[in-house]
Amino acid sequence: MTNSLSGAGLSTDFPRRIVCLTDETTETLYLLGEQDRIVGVSGFTTRPPEARTKPRISTFRDARIGAILDLKPDLVFTFSDVQAEITRQLVLRGITVLNFNQRDLAGIFDMVRTVSRLVGKPAEGENLIAGLRRQLRQTELSAQAFPHRPTVFFEEWNDPLISGIGWVEELVAIAGGEPIFPELRRCGKAQDRVVDPSEVLRRDPEVILASWCGMKVEHDAIRARPGWQNIQAVRNGSIFEIPSSIILQPGPAALSDGVRHIHAILARVAGVAAAPAPAQAQGHDPSLR
Repeated sequence: MTNSLSGAGLSTDFPRRIVCLTDETTETLYLLGEQDRIVGVSGFTTRPPEARTKPRISTFRDARIGAILDLKPDLVFTFSDVQAEITRQLVLRGITVLNFNQRDLAGIFDMVRTVSRLVGKPAEGENLIAGLRRQLRQTELSAQAFPHRPTVFFEEWNDPLISGIGWVEELVAIAGGEPIFPELRRCGKAQDRVVDPSEVLRRDPEVILASWCGMKVEHDAIRARPGWQNIQAVRNGSIFEIPSSIILQPGPAALSDGVRHIHAILARVAGVAAAPAPAQAQGHDPSLR
């Protein structure tokens, strides 16, 4: 990592040219006020909107290695085994890479803490974490007013049917729901969380939340699955799409807009009012679908 900042106004001893290949590290750097260090982002980046003005040099599974090298990064953030080959290719070319693999809320907080320390903002990182924890607690307290906790099936992919990713299951519980596949929460890889559609039918969720990364959820296709017309959620019209940008990125978005979106849905199903969004977040939640 270089110490020569050439008048950039950034602190020494910290990386000054960072490429972020997933949304959550990009958003974290913006929330820390360190967006000027970002020189490249994923093509799927949406948060904050101004991040899309940065050079876009990857999808989630693939990256333009040459374009990344042209940016002369002193640090690249990647995520999970899905980006393992990108990580390997960059390391072989002498690039410093940090591959995060957070799968639960504790891991998300650790990611924020690590990123903040890497850019010399440890106190700001702890303040960000504290703010996210307060919002989660507010949602959790609001959910205690529910007359009952609706059972929830979260569908993160449709073929094969995948469910149970750790941080989402935790957020569903905080938001006032009961995940129907709690045993999958500790399974990191997607292939270990494939579920049988007939088992979803047997567990009969009251709510179906769906978020298909990079694809629009097809409600008719969900309703048309064999036997699923007998599931409570299907009978009662309680199928809801959660935008992948606020739930499938394990970072601040999921812990703020994502959990509030889920809480609003579950409050509607439970017949009570949802907790209001914090003042600084008013107007940022996507509308319910």
